[in-house]
Amino acid sequence: MVIATELCALSEYRIYPGNGRLMIRRDGKPIWLGTHKAFSLTIQRKKAAKLVWTQAWRRLHKKGLAETTTKKRTRRANKVQRAVVGATLEDIRKKATEKSTVRSAQREAALKEVKSRKTTNKAKSGGGRGAAPKGTFQKVPKHMGGKGKRGGTQR
Repeated sequence: MVIATELCALSEYRIYPGNGRLMIRRDGKPIWLGTHKAFSLTIQRKKAAKLVWTQAWRRLHKKGLAETTTKKRTRRANKVQRAVVGATLEDIRKKATEKSTVRSAQREAALKEVKSRKTTNKAKSGGGRGAAPKGTFQKVPKHMGGKGKRGGTQR
């Protein structure tokens, strides 16, 4: 057997038959109020969301949700490898699967090449510059203002 119950307009508790009070608002809307306390607070125009014992307040402050609903599972974004400018996806995968010894050998070879290039450049450009030997530039004095030791605040 199903019992027809109403909901209290203030507290949102169930009102069973024989309990509560029906109030008709000025605009003609019928409002069910479960207790005299709810009736009194409605007459005083109190907001249900500000009363700690009402369902509106509990909903607003996220109380009692743990029993009724489970948390949503968050999905992690999957990492996707993409080709970078200047390197295709296959090249990136090859480098990732290479052993570190191979990579270090390549690095050393590149460093040797750079060093050899530097030495050849030094040999070429070393004889070309003979006009100004090092350390012979003339020191230019700084411009200090010229008014003696006054700091510049006086006129």
